[in-house]
Amino acid sequence: MSSDGSATPTPATESTADIVIMGAGAAGISVAASLRRRRPALSITIVDPADTHYYQPAWTLVGAGEFDASRTARPMSSVIPQGVTWIQAAVTAFAPEHQQILLSDGRRLGYRYLIVAPGLQLNWEAIDGLTDTLGRNGVTSNYRFDLAPYTWSLVRDFKGGNALFTQPPMPIKCAGAPQKAMYLSAHTWRQNGLRDKTKIEFHLVAPALFGVKEYIPALMEYVKRYEISLNHLSHLRAVDGERRVARFEIFDADGQSQFVDKPFDMLHVVPPQSAPDVLRASPLADAAGWCEVDPATLRHARFANVFGLGDAISAPNAKTVAAARKQSVVVAENLLAAMDGRPLPLHYDGYGACPLTVEHGKIVLAEFGYGGKLMPTFPIDGTQANRFAWMLKKYVLPKVYWNVMLRGREWLARPSRPGHR
Repeated sequence: MSSDGSATPTPATESTADIVIMGAGAAGISVAASLRRRRPALSITIVDPADTHYYQPAWTLVGAGEFDASRTARPMSSVIPQGVTWIQAAVTAFAPEHQQILLSDGRRLGYRYLIVAPGLQLNWEAIDGLTDTLGRNGVTSNYRFDLAPYTWSLVRDFKGGNALFTQPPMPIKCAGAPQKAMYLSAHTWRQNGLRDKTKIEFHLVAPALFGVKEYIPALMEYVKRYEISLNHLSHLRAVDGERRVARFEIFDADGQSQFVDKPFDMLHVVPPQSAPDVLRASPLADAAGWCEVDPATLRHARFANVFGLGDAISAPNAKTVAAARKQSVVVAENLLAAMDGRPLPLHYDGYGACPLTVEHGKIVLAEFGYGGKLMPTFPIDGTQANRFAWMLKKYVLPKVYWNVMLRGREWLARPSRPGHR
């Protein structure tokens, strides 16, 4: 630890830890903090090459002029739990049969238990021409820290024209985020008197607006209010930023497709996403490339000393920070039970939350678990837009993230035990 109490990167060396965690995002930091609070004597090592830790859920608000981008970023050293070793390197290969991982400097790191929490890989290059024009020519995305402020500048200075918003194939992190950006932009333009000068289109590959049907009616009210044209089964394939033209592959009910070019004045893109390549190519992956875990215990299906949580696991839950908050408790308690030779005590119920920002000041608070089961936390009707959820997202949840979740304080995070769901 440095003199100010923050963590400093430890050079990668040949060593072994009780627990090695791949990834220092929301999931990795939270589970490390939860483990430290339960058993401080454990040797825990986090492996992550990043210098900065981001609170990504607020980037939607940054893109709407409602939140300062600088408040979403902190030095990685400031969030590593005290007593946890940080190796600032990337994992380049897994060798679970030897209980080792290979690091980007060529060293090997051994473990008794491994936690896989790398987050998702954003595949910007999968859309032809996109990387050449991001951040200019009216092309933006709230899925990147440096681009969310550009989204707001485009929305604020918009004078009318064609505004296109896209959503790639599922799964993606925060499945509602593509349409959140659209609703907030549309609301701003209405307030600025641009309703009759603006054409808004939402191009999504999915056949439904949202994965849990109970929330669709409220969202459709806003689609109609903002006069948004919904284009299902529409896949963004290429962007010509200089000409301001987006090319979509549009499928019909029989699976046949055709390519259609759409001119734009603003284009908000959400990239296709996957598990990181290093995980996809590893023995830990299932056929689709995800870390293969039991969806209840979050223990690996084939390697008993490996657990996973966060966006890169195979469990069929929504990929949100709220899910990681619940998962971190499950993994912490179940891993320690496995270490002690006890039955695994906790089950994850698939909980995730998606605060759908439908206008400045109101949110449809989607909370649900496996199978789309509604799982409200607060005594409000989350299927309707309400101001309480807006206040929660803008003012409360950022503080909960930095001061509670990342410090292992498990407010409203206790999951179910088998037989007590």
